[in-house]
Amino acid sequence: MSIVPKKVFFVTGKGYHKSKLSAFEEALRDAGIERFNLVSVSSILPPYCIEIEKENGLKQLRSGQIVFTVLARASSNEFNRLICASIGVAKPADKGQYGYLSEHHTYGVKPEKAGDTAEDLAAEMLATTLGISFSPEADYDEKKEIFKMEGRIVETKNFTSSATVRDEDEWATVVAAAVFIL
Repeated sequence: MSIVPKKVFFVTGKGYHKSKLSAFEEALRDAGIERFNLVSVSSILPPYCIEIEKENGLKQLRSGQIVFTVLARASSNEFNRLICASIGVAKPADKGQYGYLSEHHTYGVKPEKAGDTAEDLAAEMLATTLGISFSPEADYDEKKEIFKMEGRIVETKNFTSSATVRDEDEWATVVAAAVFIL
């Protein structure tokens, strides 16, 4: 039996609570995926897997359902600590080729940079699979130009959530996820 997702949607969320577990639950609620049994999988975006809107995706799932996700998550209880969780996406031009998703989480890094890093990681993994040459030391804007010129990577983007721990004796948790529908 083969399980290959046909659809994917992306969510982000953040939560705060005195306990780490409850902060995670609040982040899942904010993302809209608290009612599912989440199973983390690695980072392949299957061929022909179409992206749909979150609202449409949530309607296709049932409470208690086992749902496969690529999940990025970060938690902290350090007062004023900035945390980020990000999913990077790289889609190939050839829909019959698989793409990549990357999960990235950081502490003390601006959300834009965390998102760029996640996007860069996904794009690099796809580029190396497709045999596109680039310098790993190049900044992401330079690599993006190379990827565009090659014409084999059609889209890169990221979904990022960030939060700052607001109080002492409080946990903050952020999540970003690619949620698959079979």
